[in-house]
Amino acid sequence: MKKHLLATAALFGAAALTACTATSTTPAPTGQGALAGICPSTIVIQTDWFATPERAAAYQLVGPDGTVDVKKGAYTGPLGDTGVNVEVRLGGPFLGGQPVPAQMYQDQSITLGFVPTDDAVRAAAKFPVTGVFASLDVNPQIVMWDPETYQVNSWQDVAGTGAPVVYSEGKIFMDYLVAAGYVKREQADASFDGTPSRFVAEHGRVMQQGYISNEPYRWEHDVKGWLAPVRSLLVHKSGYETYPHAWSVRAGQLDSLAPCLTKLVPMLQQAQIDYVRDPEPVNQALLRIARTIPDGPPMTAAGNTDSVRVQLAEQIVGNGPDATLGNFDTARVDRVIAAVTPLLRGRGAEVRDGLTAESLVTNRFVDPAIGLKTTP
Repeated sequence: MKKHLLATAALFGAAALTACTATSTTPAPTGQGALAGICPSTIVIQTDWFATPERAAAYQLVGPDGTVDVKKGAYTGPLGDTGVNVEVRLGGPFLGGQPVPAQMYQDQSITLGFVPTDDAVRAAAKFPVTGVFASLDVNPQIVMWDPETYQVNSWQDVAGTGAPVVYSEGKIFMDYLVAAGYVKREQADASFDGTPSRFVAEHGRVMQQGYISNEPYRWEHDVKGWLAPVRSLLVHKSGYETYPHAWSVRAGQLDSLAPCLTKLVPMLQQAQIDYVRDPEPVNQALLRIARTIPDGPPMTAAGNTDSVRVQLAEQIVGNGPDATLGNFDTARVDRVIAAVTPLLRGRGAEVRDGLTAESLVTNRFVDPAIGLKTTP
């Protein structure tokens, strides 16, 4: 196993040497290497948003010198010396408003898509997917507030503030918070536009959604008109325990992709570990992508560095229920299914009967020996 880990680490180190630069054309897959003839010649990974540190494991596969395609919204390069390429596609506006599972069925060239657990439940009736790797163990989603305005120490305190809790329309986590009594129905305000404008304009008299690995640092250091600390609660700690980035395949292709996934998923595990151990090269690539592809979220070098620190401190990136990074806790997935099914049906969504964790995820391809070491 030690030889396997050393070989994997060498593979990703080689990516920096073999990948192309932003000004060149992506070299064609060589067809000679560990994944050639087993995986697609270009492994297409569809992410759910712009290129950010929370999604950096995908970009780590390419390394720091990949090609940015502005029109396509993609970052591409060889996957080390495996003989295949990786194309990481941005989500958000590049998805045209479609959820990732629907996009995966519309575009059969996609190999893996980032699908949160609640979306996998919603998609199972028409666009079933199976998660094979969880790059993040804890969802970084938070609700945050101004500590000078509201004294909040736990989820039980939020409803008592009476503050509007601003979030993006369609987020099921807010339905859960309301159903659990943590947020009053009249507090839930689906008008979040992705900017700090309302929080600043109302002098912190609203609470709002964010990522613990993004917004708190930006609000304190970069947001003009604020530049002060905020406090936050992880939605995960309310009991809404979704996996935010389950790297998923179309359910019907799980067996045909199995030879590829057997070799690839341990590389995905190692990519996430390699990124948090030495994030600077890929963080610079994220900055380059952000400068090249317009209209994404604000990004700074210092913010990216802090994001990795927070992801580790809050165990956003961390091992699963044991000493392995990237595996799924199936009991946890079952809890999510039980929690979100009535919420989705309450919205009129079709949810397949009889869903279990085994319907949505598998640990079949995860290497149990690959984990994030918490001590030297």
